[in-house]
Amino acid sequence: MKSKVIRSAEGSRLNVLGDNQTFKFTGADTGGLFTTFIQENPPGIQIPKHRHTREDEFFHVISGEVEFQIEDDIHSLLAGDMIFLPRGVAHSFKVVGNSPARVECSVYPSGLEFMFEELGRLPAGPPDLAVVAAICDRYGVQFV
Repeated sequence: MKSKVIRSAEGSRLNVLGDNQTFKFTGADTGGLFTTFIQENPPGIQIPKHRHTREDEFFHVISGEVEFQIEDDIHSLLAGDMIFLPRGVAHSFKVVGNSPARVECSVYPSGLEFMFEELGRLPAGPPDLAVVAAICDRYGVQFV
């Protein structure tokens, strides 16, 4: 493993079902320890409630407002706020307010980037939810 510097405009970009992601570090960079990416999304983008069976997640809101539902509790996070989600905890998030949100997400251990790459290759337009669920399930992500 070697040191690596990533500038703010650098990274591998993906559009994952409307979720714009820029990968800064992947398991290839970190020896499998973690993956970090930036999500940049307009108001209204929402990720359905799900849980990870293999990874813990850390989110840091850089700008905008994001509403996280953790199990049955709702938390509104603003710029500078952070949240840690251990594996197994059901959660969702939605960009709220009138401004886009920019959020840093780190996943421990790495590996989830392969799921995002696979989802990013799906055809444009409304996704086949059964196909999405099958891909996510292969990576231990379950919709609830």
